Amino acid sequence: MSARLQVAVVRQRYTPYGGAERFIERALPAMESAGAEVTLIARSAEGWGARNVIRVDPFHLGGWWRDASFARAALRAWRRRGFDFVQSHERIPGCDIYRAGDGVHRRWLEVRRASASFSERLGIALNPRHRWLCAAEKRMFEHPRLRAVICNSRMVREEILQSFRIDAALLHVIYNGVDLEAFRPAERAARRGAARAGLGCSPRDTVFLFVGSGYWRKGLDTAIKALALSGSQAFWLVVAGRDRDAARFVRQAERAGLGARVKFLGARDDVRPLYAAADCLLLPTRYDPFPNTVLEALAMGVPAIVSTRCGAAEIVRNGENGWVCAPGDAPGLAKRLHEADRALRDPGLGARVRASVESYGLDAMGRQLGALYQTLATR
Repeated sequence: MSARLQVAVVRQRYTPYGGAERFIERALPAMESAGAEVTLIARSAEGWGARNVIRVDPFHLGGWWRDASFARAALRAWRRRGFDFVQSHERIPGCDIYRAGDGVHRRWLEVRRASASFSERLGIALNPRHRWLCAAEKRMFEHPRLRAVICNSRMVREEILQSFRIDAALLHVIYNGVDLEAFRPAERAARRGAARAGLGCSPRDTVFLFVGSGYWRKGLDTAIKALALSGSQAFWLVVAGRDRDAARFVRQAERAGLGARVKFLGARDDVRPLYAAADCLLLPTRYDPFPNTVLEALAMGVPAIVSTRCGAAEIVRNGENGWVCAPGDAPGLAKRLHEADRALRDPGLGARVRASVESYGLDAMGRQLGALYQTLATR
């Protein structure tokens, strides 16, 4: 890239738990090392660590107004500055690069409607935010200015191809990267004793860890049902994350007689102590493009159980670094819990799990991003 190349990166809000935010934090140095001058366009400069920020924070009420007003303001901001190219992490028609970290919204709605009641389906149909997002998504993917889409899994790439009129050559699969130094087996070994003692479990207990916000989408109800069906009194489920309806899942666990073995911890800034305490990550998602939590767990030597509707299933090999299950299949997942429990007796499992993600480090992701930016800059 020329040192004079001006690049804008667009993301509405920062949350320390967001996968897109962590991606941007890693992408910014990759762009700058490739010679670009990067400016972040966001509602607030706090949390990002970016040198150049354009703050756009228009007034809004409600989710639909919030997203639509930011999209209009961000578009005006980058047009005023005349950037050489714009990478958006929001569905804004007219960007040059879009990172599809949130997957395809219309596909997520299909998943929701498939198991929803009539009143829930009606609510989805009447929700103006869903209509706006689907319309913006279509205009963006089919916009003539679009030059590249970064997909964080092959699953997302195929969904985009099936849903929109778009040239397949524009779709680039670049998996998320993980900090292989921060998340490593030695860190797990050092923290494990204290972390498990803090949970109150015994050395013989098998701790399954669920990390994620939006419990129904992530399949927490299925995980609780599977734990009940497993019949094992030694299986624990530790839940880290946020949900506005968390009380519903607490009640589910209590009704199943699992109140003492399902621990709700809320959101955590540092999940490494939880990976240290865990024996296996459990994420039977209904729809998830590619959660960073899977890479983090594997990097610390913790195997993972994920669903076929999770992009991370593409790097999970049954019996080697984890297991794949069908979404919503509690009996099948219960069997996977027992498979994992048996596999954990193998002393070499942790090393094999760690080895499976050695090629997904931050440097590898940065090189792929840098190569893409170089290609776009020379076109």
